[in-house]
Amino acid sequence: MNQWVMKPSLENHKKPPWLCMKWPTTEASAAAGCRWEEPLPIRALKNLSFFFITQMQRGLSRLQSGAAGRPHNQRSNSEKSGTGLLSPREQGEAEQRALALALSLKKPATVLEFYSPKCSLCRSLLPTILKVESQNSEWLSIVMADVENKLWLPEVLLYDINYVPCFVLLDSSGTAVAKTATPFSRLHVLTGLSYIIESKRPVLTGACEANAENL
Repeated sequence: MNQWVMKPSLENHKKPPWLCMKWPTTEASAAAGCRWEEPLPIRALKNLSFFFITQMQRGLSRLQSGAAGRPHNQRSNSEKSGTGLLSPREQGEAEQRALALALSLKKPATVLEFYSPKCSLCRSLLPTILKVESQNSEWLSIVMADVENKLWLPEVLLYDINYVPCFVLLDSSGTAVAKTATPFSRLHVLTGLSYIIESKRPVLTGACEANAENL
């Protein structure tokens, strides 16, 4: 007795092509039975590229979050010098170099601000301090000093720094002549800072002559 066996058509079991030359659209894939997949080397390169891009993005995010959390003196001094994150010793040495440079200019006034990285009031004063320094840069320099950095311990003891922020006014020879009092509020600190800065503001020659003529 002969039995008829239905053999599957070979047309429905064609091997998928190794390289799909059609665009990876649904219509093209369904019509030709061609599933879009990149060759293995290309997929490997794409995975490696995605990995490196992800790592770079994470690194930039850490740097940005670290910069946002740094005290304002670290941002200002390190950004001016073009450096990135510094160790406590490197940061202290950079601040001391900034002070030495400011004193070497022999300006009438140099203000040394003692701050703490934990002091929110110190950070909030940054825009005002930068503005004051830029507007009076011809005769005034402002330098930051971290009271928690051991490199500043001699100055902390010398100027009797028991609170932050504390602004110490130095004359052209580097001698301390005044400092702000205990900070009770932001306004109190700014008032004290304005007072010690104005005490060293140079008097214009023209203004003196005009005042003398009016006498």
